Amino acid sequence: MACVFIKNMRFHAKHGVLMQERKVGADFIVSIQVMADIQKAFTTDCVEDIISYATLFHLVKREMDIPSALLEHVAARIATSIFKVFDKAKEVEVEITKTNPPMGAQCDGAGVRETFTRHGLIDDEYINK
Repeated sequence: MACVFIKNMRFHAKHGVLMQERKVGADFIVSIQVMADIQKAFTTDCVEDIISYATLFHLVKREMDIPSALLEHVAARIATSIFKVFDKAKEVEVEITKTNPPMGAQCDGAGVRETFTRHGLIDDEYINK
């Protein structure tokens, strides 16, 4: 197993419970880790045998562009997209941070970190939809 990751992707997106958040948007930082069996790539040196960083970025961007009330929902969509595209993916960790949450606190951000397994939190029936 190998861990393929992208740290601290930055997006402006319209996620949040408050109407203003969904209208104006906010800045988010997203990091992902994908655990996968990419052993074949050790000998083939072929991009087809890996988890592509570029594809991961585009999957995350696509899901971040869809407004949602809850970051938990966005994280689950990101993981589902990764599982649909990469059969090799066994586990996906998604961390989404809202850099300036509207809660009156001085902080560097608030958000969620969720770990999904192909045969766990997101089942195959949901993935195959």
